[in-house]
Amino acid sequence: MFEKIQSSYEKFKDRNAFFINGIGYTYQQFAEITSKIRSVLENEHSVSEQLIGIIESNDIETYCSIFACLFAGKAFVPINQENPLDRNLDILQQTEIKTILSAQSNNKITTLSTASGVNIIYAKELPNTKIDLSINNIADSTIAYILFTSGSTGVPKGVPLTRKNLFSFIEAFFALGYQVDETDKFLQMFDLTFDLSLMCYIAPLCIGACVYPVPFEGIKYTHIYNIMEEEQITFALMVPSILAYIRPYFGEIHFEKVKYSLFCGEALYEDIAKEWQKCVPNALVQNVYGPTEATIFCLTYDLSREHQKIKSVNGIVCIGKPMLNMDAIVVDENNKLLPIGEKGELCLTGNQLTNGYWKNPQKNKEAFFTLPINGIEKIFYRTGDLAFQDDENDFIFSGRIDNQVKIQGFRVELSEIEHHSREFAKHNQVAAIAFKNKIGNQQIHLFVENFNGNTDDFENYLKLKLPQYMVPSSISTVQLFPLNINGKVDRKALAQILLKVLESN
Repeated sequence: MFEKIQSSYEKFKDRNAFFINGIGYTYQQFAEITSKIRSVLENEHSVSEQLIGIIESNDIETYCSIFACLFAGKAFVPINQENPLDRNLDILQQTEIKTILSAQSNNKITTLSTASGVNIIYAKELPNTKIDLSINNIADSTIAYILFTSGSTGVPKGVPLTRKNLFSFIEAFFALGYQVDETDKFLQMFDLTFDLSLMCYIAPLCIGACVYPVPFEGIKYTHIYNIMEEEQITFALMVPSILAYIRPYFGEIHFEKVKYSLFCGEALYEDIAKEWQKCVPNALVQNVYGPTEATIFCLTYDLSREHQKIKSVNGIVCIGKPMLNMDAIVVDENNKLLPIGEKGELCLTGNQLTNGYWKNPQKNKEAFFTLPINGIEKIFYRTGDLAFQDDENDFIFSGRIDNQVKIQGFRVELSEIEHHSREFAKHNQVAAIAFKNKIGNQQIHLFVENFNGNTDDFENYLKLKLPQYMVPSSISTVQLFPLNINGKVDRKALAQILLKVLESN
């Protein structure tokens, strides 16, 4: 990977590596900024620090900070400054980070620095140094980055991915046979705490192509539409929920330059995927799948333009076959392999799989297990997804087993929302229920039992504890929760109550 990026710099110094907010940054500029940040990370004050925080912002310095960490053999931990302070402090406490890189200075960053005691290095203020994209001899087992996802106890859980995991993904990505080169333009629509973003800014630099990040401010789907049209994007990875927002404009969309249109992070529905194919008439549309624990994505399925050849069940497009050096199986609750056609839990193994959660042995016991395959003992990760394998060895996604949902592509533990909600509701019963809004995107409704307080205050409290995408879109009270035959809260009954409320609105 590093050799590829180094080669891109040497061959394409004057070509744009990034195009951010209307400004192009060449590979020469990318190398200069990356090198001066790397120099600071490798000096005597930082040499012992392995984990470096990066405040995400839509700046060239932010992206260069990531690459500076990778070239210096450090692991980066992206931090969203818009997330609640308590959440970010928890991440810093778990990782014991002492240094944070930031492209900008503002009150939120100052507050975070003061509250955590970490040192903030402002990348824009660093002096220039000689260009250094040399490749150090660093073990593949070294952590490359840690991403924090939703945790059921209210505490975000860290997923460390090694350099081997990342290198394996890059190898498998290019083994898929994409016909891309330095003339291609890659869309980057993701929050940098979301692992799909890595493909969007690392893969392009391996071939000398240009990355087009979407601005943080304003309406995301509008920015995506405008960038794809005005900049003639050729490669786009998106979450399927974006399609629901721009669906009203499908009749006006004709992105002829798009060569590859990938979807990941949520279930992709066949009806809207077929409509989208008409908007990108020259593109291969792919449904790709993979949890953070398996490095970005690890299964792929190509959508044929012939209707009868698109595999789907219950309207959800097939997730396909494993990529290079990865494997998938379906097991029952006793980890017994299930035959073709039988539904169970989808489990993953291979070079892209994390070694385990950050300082969380209990979660590791729950999420990982070993199983002999063809006489070889392999470690598998439980995805929590229901699936089955068809007679062509394609995997078909069939929903979730556990209490997780996908919101805007982010994996959300409903129990984390409930954890913080119970705190505000003085431990009254609460239940977070996922539902689809009028345009087909997932949202959360929170039911609270016998609650007489102010729901606006409730919502404001949750905004202090949860990222924006996890805050329920609506809250209502129920005098007494319905119970099932086992005496547990009947979530199906609550979902029916919610359905009636939505129908009446």
